[in-house]
Amino acid sequence: MSHEMETGLRKDAAGKTVPAWHIQEVVASLNGKQVFSAEWGTAVSKNPYLQFIIKGGKAGDKVSVTWRDTKGEQRTDEATVN
Repeated sequence: MSHEMETGLRKDAAGKTVPAWHIQEVVASLNGKQVFSAEWGTAVSKNPYLQFIIKGGKAGDKVSVTWRDTKGEQRTDEATVN
């Protein structure tokens, strides 16, 4: 996932604290049914990599992953099982 993941502890060049901004929720669905969820905090690294296994997926099924961050921004990506 492409995301800066700021902890709220880092300081910029002027010495000011960079506000916290990180992914706080990740949800994966198979054909619209939630199969995975996670709550994240400031300890997750920049541009995090997430891998998981979904049992029972068949060719043609739709897998989607949605994340939401502390600013309320979100992104959803979808793929079809081959």
